[in-house]
Amino acid sequence: MAEKSLSVGNIMVNGLWKENPVLRLVLGMCPTLAVTAAVKPAITMGLSVIFVLICSNIVVSLMRNFLRPHVRILMFTLTIAAFVTIVDLYLKAFVPDMSAALGPYIPLIIVNCIIICRAEACASKSGVVISIIDALAMGLGFTLTLAVLASVRELLATGNIAGIKIIGDWFTPWAAMGMPVGAFVTLGLLLGGANIISSKKALKN
Repeated sequence: MAEKSLSVGNIMVNGLWKENPVLRLVLGMCPTLAVTAAVKPAITMGLSVIFVLICSNIVVSLMRNFLRPHVRILMFTLTIAAFVTIVDLYLKAFVPDMSAALGPYIPLIIVNCIIICRAEACASKSGVVISIIDALAMGLGFTLTLAVLASVRELLATGNIAGIKIIGDWFTPWAAMGMPVGAFVTLGLLLGGANIISSKKALKN
C-alpha cells in the first residue's frame, strides 16, 4: 500500500512540477500562447484538456493489449478526436460565447502533444487507475500553468482577473500584455523562473 501511495504521489508531483507539460516539457505551446489573454478562456481550455486526457487515457489503457505498432498512433488520434468532438459540441451547445472565444483551439486539442504523449508514454503501458492519475496530474499541471499565465496577462492588460476589478483606476493598462508579445514575454519569464527553481533544488541535492 505504501509503495502504491508513493507511486501515486510521484505521478502527481511529476504532472504538477517535475514534468509539467508547459514549464518542463514545453508541450502544448499553441493554446498556451493563444488562449491566455484572459483567465476564463484559459481555464476552459485547461478543463477541456483534462477531460480529453482522462477519457482518452482510459480507452487507450483498456485497449493497450490489442494495439499493434503500425496502427498505434492512428488509434490514439481517433480516440482523442472522439472526445474532443464531445467537448466541442458541448461548448457550442451550452457555452456558445466561450466556444466562440476559443475558436479553432478546441478542435486543435486533437493534435495536442500533451495528450498523444501521455497516451504513448503512460496509458499504452499502464493500467486504468495509473492512467487516470497520470492524466489528472498532467491536466492539472497544464491548467494551473495556463491560469497563472492568464492571470498575469489579464491583470496587467486590464487591471482585472476573470473580469473582476483588482487594480484601481490609477493603473494604466499595458495593452501589449493582451497581445501575442505579452504571451511570449510572460511565458518566457515563467519558464526562466521554473528553470531557476529547478537549478537551485538540484544544487541542494
